[in-house]
Order: sequence, then C-alpha cells, then structure tokens
Amino acid sequence: MATSTPFLFALEGRSNFLILTFMLWSPERMSDFLIPLGGYYMGLALDEARSAAEKEEVPVGAVVVFNGRVIGRGHNRREELQRPFAHAEILALEDASLHLKSWRLHECTLYVTLEPCIMCVGAILQARVQRLVFGCLDPKGGAVESLYRLCEDSRLNHHPAVTRGILEKECATILSEFFAGLRSNKRIANSGE
Repeated sequence: MATSTPFLFALEGRSNFLILTFMLWSPERMSDFLIPLGGYYMGLALDEARSAAEKEEVPVGAVVVFNGRVIGRGHNRREELQRPFAHAEILALEDASLHLKSWRLHECTLYVTLEPCIMCVGAILQARVQRLVFGCLDPKGGAVESLYRLCEDSRLNHHPAVTRGILEKECATILSEFFAGLRSNKRIANSGE
C-alpha cells in the first residue's frame, strides 16, 4: 500500500494572485493532479499562441514553469523580428534564463502548444529542461515523436520527461484555423488578379 505524502503546491493564477492548493498526493493519484494543472499552463501557452496569431505569426505559444510560477513566456515572432530563431520555445527559454540568471533550467517545465522542431528540442536539451509538455503533434517538423525522437536518443546526455496531448484539440484547432485563413486569403487575392 502506497503512503500518502502531504504536498503543497503554489499556483499563480491568471489574476496574478497566488492560489495555494493542498492535497494528499500518492503515486497512483499523481496523473489525476498533473493533467488539470498541465491544462492550466497549456492554457497560458495557448494565450501566447493567440498573441502570435493576432500578429499574423504561426500561432505557437510556450511558457516555462519553475516552482509553480511562470518565469518565461514566448510566442512565434519570426516575421515580426525577421529572426529564424524566434520560435516560441526559444523565446520562452531565453526569458526563463534571464529570470533565473542561469542557462540551466533543470528544475523547469516547458509547456508548448506544438511539438517542438529540431532546433527547439536542441535548445530544450541544452538548457537541461526537466520536463517538456506539448499539445499537438507536428507531423511535418516534430522532433520529439513525429519525425525524430531526440528526447529519447541514448547518444545524448539529457533526456527530459515528455508529456503530450494536453489540450491537444485546442492546440491543433488554433493552428488549423490559422492555416485555413491563410489559404482563404490567398484564394481571394488570386481571384482578384
């Protein structure tokens, strides 16, 4: 029989008030606790993705969480900044590193709406991120499960824990709606010629 351990978790709410949640935590109940919490943080990443869409950027968003607090945020800004590295994950990791004054993010969790690409997984591994949580797969560029499995590669010296599928439908929908809008705008522009 597993023993329960008191666990105190601090969660920063959307209204910037600190909400304390106390629960009895046992290994068999851990997933019941993490999924709703993961949904909260993925919701924040979706807010970042919406910010990207408003700027006509591919709507991908990311947040970095340390000790229950969001310490890094980012959304795609490649077009705005004209920088090939301005992916949501890279910007969120940079923000978190500035906050912690360290490149080592070994006690952090990165939540991102889309499966990271090769470049972003490389940054995740280099930053020693403890856990990666992503919303939906990227069959054309994903480097965690879809095309490559870099987080599991035994030749590499860091292997973050990976969880996928948190708010998967919402994460996929924002992307599909964005690209449907682009195709529609292209058809309208081409019909006017």
